Amino acid sequence: MKCPKCNSDVETVAFDEVKIEQCTNCEGLWFQTGELEYLRQETWMADYILDDGDPKVGKKFNRIVAIHCPECGEDMKQEFDKEQPHIVYETCPNGHGTFLDAGEFTDLVHKTFWDRFKRAR
Repeated sequence: MKCPKCNSDVETVAFDEVKIEQCTNCEGLWFQTGELEYLRQETWMADYILDDGDPKVGKKFNRIVAIHCPECGEDMKQEFDKEQPHIVYETCPNGHGTFLDAGEFTDLVHKTFWDRFKRAR
């Protein structure tokens, strides 16, 4: 599999039976359907093994919006997290998975006081 953002190789990062693909270049994360929802409940994962990419690199690659699903090749659509609308990620319209840029998973699972304020605005 190739990274949908930068077309570099990806490597597998495993936790229990869940296997996440991480880009070797931009360090973005590819989650198969259901994996993101499961891992969002495991806050320590963001710090421990999953999202070890540089958020500054992630912000740079977040500007790339025309990407294709690495599973089916369809144009992926941008979505905003309902609880933290400042987080934008891409999902496959056919339900194959979700791509988060480096740092976005950590931001997603670590809600802060300011995230609640941003949501209320």
